[in-house]
Amino acid sequence: MAHLGVGIGWRPEIADAVERLPGLDWVEVVAENICPGHLPASLLRLRERGVRVVPHGVSLGLGGAHRPDPEKLAALGERAVALGAPLVTEHIAFVRTTTPAPALEAGHLLPVPRTRDALDVLCENVRIAQDALPVPLALENIAALISWPGEEMTEGRFLSELVERTGVRLLIDVANLHTNRVNRGEDPAAVLDAIPLEALAYVHVAGGFERDGVWHDTHAHPVPGVVLDVLAQLRRRVDPPGVLLERDDDFPPEGELAGELEAIRGVLGPAGSRPSASLRTPSRHSAPEPAPDPIPDATPVPAADPVPDAARTRVGLAQAALLSALVAGTPVPEGFDRQRIRVQSRSLAAKRAGVVAKVAPELPGILGGEKAYREAFLAYARNRPMTGGYRRDALDFAEHLLIRELPADPADRRRLTAWWQERAGTRPARRIVRWARALVGRAA
Repeated sequence: MAHLGVGIGWRPEIADAVERLPGLDWVEVVAENICPGHLPASLLRLRERGVRVVPHGVSLGLGGAHRPDPEKLAALGERAVALGAPLVTEHIAFVRTTTPAPALEAGHLLPVPRTRDALDVLCENVRIAQDALPVPLALENIAALISWPGEEMTEGRFLSELVERTGVRLLIDVANLHTNRVNRGEDPAAVLDAIPLEALAYVHVAGGFERDGVWHDTHAHPVPGVVLDVLAQLRRRVDPPGVLLERDDDFPPEGELAGELEAIRGVLGPAGSRPSASLRTPSRHSAPEPAPDPIPDATPVPAADPVPDAARTRVGLAQAALLSALVAGTPVPEGFDRQRIRVQSRSLAAKRAGVVAKVAPELPGILGGEKAYREAFLAYARNRPMTGGYRRDALDFAEHLLIRELPADPADRRRLTAWWQERAGTRPARRIVRWARALVGRAA
């Protein structure tokens, strides 16, 4: 394994601070947030200093019942090549359903049932992804609020068999291990004892908080001591090739980020500290550092038989029933904790509102502020699942308001109409069409 060192998740909001952080070895970037032909100047400067950049995907949904989208795989591979990355990473999760129609989008990472069917589907999807990607793949364990009924394996056994059957690397998020300890009663030590640590690519560390017996993995709070304790447990078993601090929102001052990185280094200890490429400041005429050697796959594995369509159908129907309950208000499938489903549903809606506000920042202003925007959006989202991504969701939300002659203030409604028309590329529906749609919406 190539040694990555200690790094941080690169985000545009903290790009300048990341460049100034002392002793930084590498960064991770959300793959879907960058364009290979127009890389942010900050990332280019970091690469010139010898800081490695790893793309981290969030939209493949390799745990879903459908086979991976070739276009999404190609896009992830393009980002790896553009960044000179030694590997790419994704999640053991499903994010959408395609069966039965219409397709539903979660807008979030949802847990895969730990069943033989789900493992067979995941392994085949991983092999398809590995064949399509130009660099090795590592997969991350996710945090979850809910547990699937009728699971057949522990998380440790599920991850171990995944590696044995595919040779994929593992990205272990110790914050997610702690989240699952609180929310699902799973022992992080048991997971660490069960998984093949020789397959470890790197480690994530992130913050969150507990409320009413539920741990919320926010990536927007300081890293607590309980998460560093799980990192220490992992460190006693292995010297991780890399450890990365994740922060996605409510970014603290630069000094606090540096302090959290220092706390991580303190847990890793001297054996986990290696010379940092970023500390070697090249002259302006020095040649760029060579691309790092690629990280090999964990273990060569034999070819496997295709997964029967019946297995994919069973997994797909179960995932569709769960996702529909979470985002479309349909009945909760038998065996799930109804209270946890409600908590997860509210969490998904809140995240959806937040992301739409980021991709369409004009909407809160048009609607009278953050509070009014959130109230309107959550009312819209209650029985209207996302089906086409966040930008499409923003347009659908605006059209939903206009059909109902909202906002009430005519000037604000004209502003929203202009905003929607400019982005939708069409004329607003005539009054009679809006009236008909409104009747359908009320009936729903």
